[in-house]
Amino acid sequence: MKTDPVTRKKLKRFISIKRGFFSFILLAAMIAISLFAELLINSRALLVYYNGKIYFPTYGEMIPGSQFGLGYDYETNYRELKQKIRTNAQTREKSFDRTEKRTFNFVLMPPVPFNPYENDLKENRYPPFPPSFSDRHFLGTDNVGRDILARLVYGFRTAMIFSSILLLLNYSIGITLGCAMGYFGGRFDLFFQRILEIWSNIPFLYVVIIVSSIVVPSFMILLVIMAFFGWINMTWVMRTMTYREKEREYVLAARSIGASSFRIIFRHIIPNTISVIITYAPFAISGGIVSLTSLDYLGFGLPAPTPSWGELLQQGWTNMSAWWISASVVSALVVTLMAVTFTGEGIREAFDPKMHSYYE
Repeated sequence: MKTDPVTRKKLKRFISIKRGFFSFILLAAMIAISLFAELLINSRALLVYYNGKIYFPTYGEMIPGSQFGLGYDYETNYRELKQKIRTNAQTREKSFDRTEKRTFNFVLMPPVPFNPYENDLKENRYPPFPPSFSDRHFLGTDNVGRDILARLVYGFRTAMIFSSILLLLNYSIGITLGCAMGYFGGRFDLFFQRILEIWSNIPFLYVVIIVSSIVVPSFMILLVIMAFFGWINMTWVMRTMTYREKEREYVLAARSIGASSFRIIFRHIIPNTISVIITYAPFAISGGIVSLTSLDYLGFGLPAPTPSWGELLQQGWTNMSAWWISASVVSALVVTLMAVTFTGEGIREAFDPKMHSYYE
């Protein structure tokens, strides 16, 4: 299957925009790390070999500590198991009997052996703990002893999934309604213009505060509330684009041969406005991340103890002496938003229809 020459030119143009292309690579790497975070940041071991048996706890079912001789029936503490195996190996090494059969047990832990919900408390010490390579808290802990790096990575995954689903909802409603308004015009357009004007004047934050006072806001509730308001901008954009496109020759030709309105909108107009849709997407994602972080910071976002950048930012603000909390989350926000913004700028420049033509 051959690629359209204009599409190839757009891709080459995007690759040539170094800032946008490298930002895209960085953003893709961050998303890949967050999607496979359980393999890199987790309190469960990746692999356990114990008394001749192999276990994969990360994606397996719960293994009780009694199965490894730890004396309890709840979930195994794999850091404790690793320490026990190391201690037993040292003891056997000191009193080694050549007639004794040796067993080589081992535990393979992720690089960061903590999950985002785990409180790593220490004797005679109170959190937050500063960054420490010996304790494997590379960015330190928050005010209740949870690993900051773990909460940053898992919080990034939550924010990206939230923003992506919100983008799909907003685009589905906005593109469909905006195209219909621009294509049909008349009373249909005037009616929905008044609806949009009223809708856009509803205070978003007040709605969130009212809902939060009635029910505990969850992922789905916040998604519905933000989608309730987020489709308006895309509707206006697509309405304007459709008004322009419906007078083009290809639309008039399709209408003259009897093509239905549905076919004209979804097979002709929307594909020819795809460059506008694509260029808005990265900025919509960055807006979703900022909105969710802001709501979490104000206390109207995801419920505790869900990993959240806004909640970490709020902790850093209330405890300025623990500088590593604020520094970590602010750095993560700056890097993420810069990567998304530069990617969006690169896509917008590369897919600009004024720079490409079928005629040479």
